[in-house]
Amino acid sequence: MADTILIVEDEQDVLDLVAYHLKKAGYHTVTARDGATGLAKARDLLPALVVLDLMLPQLEGTEVCKRLRADPRTAHLPILMLTAKAAEVDRILGLELGADDYVTKPFSPRELVLRIKSILGRVKGRTSEVLKHGDLVVDLAKHAVSLKDKHLELTATEFKLLATLLERRGRVQTRDSLLADVWGYEGDVDTRTVDTHVRRLREKLGKAADAIETVRGVGYRFTEP
Repeated sequence: MADTILIVEDEQDVLDLVAYHLKKAGYHTVTARDGATGLAKARDLLPALVVLDLMLPQLEGTEVCKRLRADPRTAHLPILMLTAKAAEVDRILGLELGADDYVTKPFSPRELVLRIKSILGRVKGRTSEVLKHGDLVVDLAKHAVSLKDKHLELTATEFKLLATLLERRGRVQTRDSLLADVWGYEGDVDTRTVDTHVRRLREKLGKAADAIETVRGVGYRFTEP
């Protein structure tokens, strides 16, 4: 059965364009023209991924993202923000709110589909392996993280980032390698995307985040226990 992708976009031409290319790529699409409707459909349908515009009537995309992340049922839903706001501050804000990726208009439909495939690929094909570091437990099959037996709510990208660093503990991971392995990006991509997600991950891990070392000018390393 094809994955369902919810597209929340108020511009009809953009909505039609995104829906057309996603259907062509084999996905089932559901659409919404305003934030309130999009939020309701996300909660009701629990789609595989949400393509979310920022500037929406009734409820802005940033607020939709906040509410999805605050609800345990939708906290893990992958979110790709699609917006005309191209400024760096807007991109960083989107990532800090919990978006898994951020694409600005005008955009390449082919690139958009590839990014969506990359995001969905992060949450599939897990093994039964469980990674542990002290009181931190990462269950790859269940896509769950717990700290001192308390469940942690991580986005799909935060989970993949943590799992990648933990799997390669003791080894320095460059920002470029993390962009390739976690995000599926290659080439000239802003590496500050990695820094933004590491900062969010550290905030959620609390004291356990001390295990994530910053290697100045290179990247990050998860320390050996």
